[in-house]
Amino acid sequence: MFKELKNYIEKLDTATLSEERKGLLKPLIDYIKSKSTQNQPIFLNFICTHNSRRSHLAQIWAQTMADYFDVPNINCFSGGTEATAVYPMVVKTLKNAGFQISKETSAENPVYLIKYSIDKEPILGFSKKYDDDSNPKSGFAAVMTCSQADAGCPFVAGSEKRISIMYKDPKISDGTPQKENVYKERSEQIATEMKYVFSKINL
Repeated sequence: MFKELKNYIEKLDTATLSEERKGLLKPLIDYIKSKSTQNQPIFLNFICTHNSRRSHLAQIWAQTMADYFDVPNINCFSGGTEATAVYPMVVKTLKNAGFQISKETSAENPVYLIKYSIDKEPILGFSKKYDDDSNPKSGFAAVMTCSQADAGCPFVAGSEKRISIMYKDPKISDGTPQKENVYKERSEQIATEMKYVFSKINL
């Protein structure tokens, strides 16, 4: 793992999490543990309305924390109820945390290669619907990261478990002087919670 990113992760303090948030994270911990003890592959699809901000942050931090804590067989994906594009401030925020990111296409919906380690496959980042061909079709947990998607997807085809972990949309800061700080805070919150989740798997 890249040194800068590893240092960033080590500074995240999971002791700051409230009991309420830990309670929301417990179903995800239990799901991963259940699969892990049976040595089964684990597929997590993080879903939000536009697949542009929160769902990507959750996907990327979950995959990174799995590597950090040596939790094998973790495969993280993301999707939306509609496809838009990864919001540029998400990319900037992740770069500032230590990820190495390159833009592979310059279309309206660019494809990014997101690397957390020199010797691991990069995470492919682009906006898509949750049932996109690149996402799992069955045997996955649908992790709902926003209330709109949670309400708009009463049924996620192929999922064997549905887990709701809501995050406030950093989009509310777009066009304001607080924008960079708000995205940093949301990314840090998601990173801290994913660190907490994966720290519990191999206990």
